[in-house]
Amino acid sequence: MSLKGKKALVTGASKGIGLAVAEKLLREGCEVAVSARTEGELKEQAERLARETGGRVLARTCDVGEARQVRRLMEFCRQELGGLQVLINNAGIGIFRPVQDLAVEDWDRTIATNLSGVFYCCHYALPLLKLSGGFIINISSLAGKNAFPGGAAYNASKFALTGFSEALMQEVRHDDVRVAYVMPGSVNTWFRGSTPSEEESWKLAAEDVAEVVVDTLKRDPRCLTSRIEMRPSKPPQ
Repeated sequence: MSLKGKKALVTGASKGIGLAVAEKLLREGCEVAVSARTEGELKEQAERLARETGGRVLARTCDVGEARQVRRLMEFCRQELGGLQVLINNAGIGIFRPVQDLAVEDWDRTIATNLSGVFYCCHYALPLLKLSGGFIINISSLAGKNAFPGGAAYNASKFALTGFSEALMQEVRHDDVRVAYVMPGSVNTWFRGSTPSEEESWKLAAEDVAEVVVDTLKRDPRCLTSRIEMRPSKPPQ
């Protein structure tokens, strides 16, 4: 199925997976709104994407953990983008500490961004997506099925995102809205505060995730690949 002319929103799109997805969608002919919390970085990347792809890119700052900001973001998509057919919920954070050492504020922020933020985006986007049929893809993690020490907050947010995504998929499938979620393993990005490096080239690349996202969107509407797991082929032994 062609994506040409589809109107898409990608959250957390100033770097990493979100930026790679936005670029891939633009090269497929989509009109794309990108959002992130940091205005300067977001604007710079949006201008670069428009210049390099020749596509239509709109930028809007948004903290997805704030419901009011998300509501305004969806109104922006309605007015400035002209609608919405594709929602990519990518914005996320990771704070990794033992439960005893994890600040209450860090727990709240993790859940607000990784879980509540997805709910807010879906809640306010669905009226737009239902108008002409749409697709929601939530970027989750293999941490949504594999717990690990120090990951309690992150694990909790991603385990919950699995349940949320599967319930939503069943709720809206007869409204011509498809829902899927992608669970990457280790990705060579800035996510955990590190800089992508050649030493970690064994990891998935952000572009690998973007390719899977676009392939999922392009499948015939009769087929829904609702859960996709991704992992490096050859992690260190």
